[in-house]
Amino acid sequence: MASGRHRPERVAALIHETLAAAVSHLLKDPRVGFVTVTGVTVTPDIAHAEVRVSVLGTEEEKVEAMAGLASATGFLRTRVARTLTLRTAPELHFVLDRGIEHAQRIDQLLNDLKRGTES
Repeated sequence: MASGRHRPERVAALIHETLAAAVSHLLKDPRVGFVTVTGVTVTPDIAHAEVRVSVLGTEEEKVEAMAGLASATGFLRTRVARTLTLRTAPELHFVLDRGIEHAQRIDQLLNDLKRGTES
């Protein structure tokens, strides 16, 4: 039963792929503009999926995008259920992933430091 231990990871990868395609091609909500699905983590019982998303834009645009995703959760969950042919689709919980923002900020600080030492 070793394959049972890896099932949540396989399901998470399939959910990631399905949601990335659905968000970029199927959602018509204008609030969901520049949203990228950065990762999915599924609980061992496949009942819940945490979907990490990155949003390009201002803080207000990020809040709007998260609201748009929240309103589309039912549609997206149905899409996941049909694609994965699971008995019950996991509940989707969208979380804003700020990792890219942090990386850009660190890069900017390092560039500033480098320019400061060259002078």
